[in-house]
Amino acid sequence: MSAKERRIEDIDHIVIRFAGDSGDGMQLTGTQFTDTSAILGNDISTLPDFPAEIRAPAGSLAGVSGYQVNFSNFDIRTPGDAPNVLVVMNPAALKTNVGDLEPGGILISNSDAFVADNLRQAGYTQNPLEDGTLRNFRLYKVPITKLVDNALKENPLSFRQKERCKNFFALGLVYWMFNRPMESTLKWIQDKFKKNPDVLDANTRALNAGFYYGETTEAFETRYQVRKAMIAPGTYRKITGNEALALGLMCAAERAGKHLFMAGYPITPASDILHELSKHRRFGVKTFQAEDEISAIGAAIGAAFGGAMAVTASSGPGIALKTEAMGLAIMLELPLVICNIQRGGPSTGLPTKTEQADLLQAMFGRNSESPLAVIAPATPGECFTMAFEAFRIAVKYMTPVMVLSDGYLANGAEPWAIPKIESLPVIPVHHPTSKTDGAFLPYQRDPGTLARPWAVPGTAGFEHRIGGIEKADVTGNVSYDPDNHEHMVRTRKAKIDGIANDIPHADIFGSPEGDLLVVGWGSTYGAIVSAVEKARAEGLDVSALHLRYLNPFPKNLGDALKRFRRVLVPEMNLGQLRMLLRAEFLVDAIGLNKVKGQPFKIAEIGRKIHDLNPKQMPSARRAAAVA
Repeated sequence: MSAKERRIEDIDHIVIRFAGDSGDGMQLTGTQFTDTSAILGNDISTLPDFPAEIRAPAGSLAGVSGYQVNFSNFDIRTPGDAPNVLVVMNPAALKTNVGDLEPGGILISNSDAFVADNLRQAGYTQNPLEDGTLRNFRLYKVPITKLVDNALKENPLSFRQKERCKNFFALGLVYWMFNRPMESTLKWIQDKFKKNPDVLDANTRALNAGFYYGETTEAFETRYQVRKAMIAPGTYRKITGNEALALGLMCAAERAGKHLFMAGYPITPASDILHELSKHRRFGVKTFQAEDEISAIGAAIGAAFGGAMAVTASSGPGIALKTEAMGLAIMLELPLVICNIQRGGPSTGLPTKTEQADLLQAMFGRNSESPLAVIAPATPGECFTMAFEAFRIAVKYMTPVMVLSDGYLANGAEPWAIPKIESLPVIPVHHPTSKTDGAFLPYQRDPGTLARPWAVPGTAGFEHRIGGIEKADVTGNVSYDPDNHEHMVRTRKAKIDGIANDIPHADIFGSPEGDLLVVGWGSTYGAIVSAVEKARAEGLDVSALHLRYLNPFPKNLGDALKRFRRVLVPEMNLGQLRMLLRAEFLVDAIGLNKVKGQPFKIAEIGRKIHDLNPKQMPSARRAAAVA
């Protein structure tokens, strides 16, 4: 069949997963495909899946790396439940991923990798490409290794170095299959390897070879076209959650007229925040890689005391090490943002996998009564908004604020409308510089917010004592008085509780009352809303409510919960938000809990909704929901 006879089929969306050994470049392949789709105007949502071991044996199941991208011509909220296309570079990648491929899906394999040693290491006794076990899929056996070697015959690189270009061959083939241009990736290769012309040439040739293999082989009868999505006008870029969080912190400092200081210690999946911020010294950003987690938060507290917008970031194990210092920041009542990018645990746990099991740690994981504000973004792009909001709350109420993201949001990507800096609200900052007669009173509070003044050290007349021992009300002197201690404990709690007057009400997706309400927080947003949207289209009486503010809760939350007969709480933990809702509002919430290191699928929440058998909506509401 000639290229001119190939049928191009228009489709609304497609989910592709690239999978291979950790050295096969699957993250780069997926990222390049995502960037190209974003440039073409598709809506995108991604799920990078890193191996948990840094140097797992080549070809082992533990060493498989994957990258899933969902791209569409309409609004999407998740990377997709099941891939429609699976590209595997070796038997281990097939073994760990084929169970997710939809029946009848496209399976592209590097047939050269299916040799005896690799098959044995992946646990196969026979070659699955030949034994008929893959007959439910559209299997394309492509000798990628040999084709790359042939394409690079004139290149002086070694065979092993040439083999590293397999990912670009696979990328070129998928570009051809889905009618994607190669220009942006060719430019990326040029910029990345301009100092190494042999590597530049090899990757360019491999990418082109993959594309033209699709063009010339008779194996593929159809190409697919996903047209651009209809999105609001604006300037967009692809952004990950960690990138968005870093930019949100920078913009908050800019709108406060302050320098940003970030102190951190490398830990997966939070390290990219430090990496990203370290690139922006020209915007007054100062970064400090500390010797450990305790040093990092200590430096951040010192920066906040000195008048800077201060932040530290970590994951659960690092947050555990920071807890005593967090208590100090609470006692000192300083504005400090703490970013917790959650991962599977406990202890080292699953460093590269996602989880949202640090909610109770954020709420109560410090000694004594030590409340702080806790907020959580719902999408990668929303990490920008909530990072900005964290600093607004921290400065206005003179309190530490914890931002709960997770590995899924941190590494996942979506299109993001770049805001104009002048469109962002100003964050008012007041450092006292003049006073009436008498000594400065560091704990004299604003009657509206209960915030104490943020006096900068070195300001004449505003010298004051700080430390971890309880403070006397107003004066800030050391106090062991039991009545004063209870007063200060209750005051610090009242300050956090008062933030509820300054945050949006919880918004319900669907009907404001009814049979079933699905409540979530954090990265479960996309799967929950998509599942509820589908159920409502089927006529079921179900709505959704997603929480971005977890301490304090929105003021209308209790009333919203009581307007539904039942409440379902999907979480990537064993029921932490459910526990809080039951305790706070006496609601007999039902849990849907998953702790597998993977995000919820839409179908998993949809099945639970159907298992609970919500009522059919009244006809008028059903018609409105479908419309």
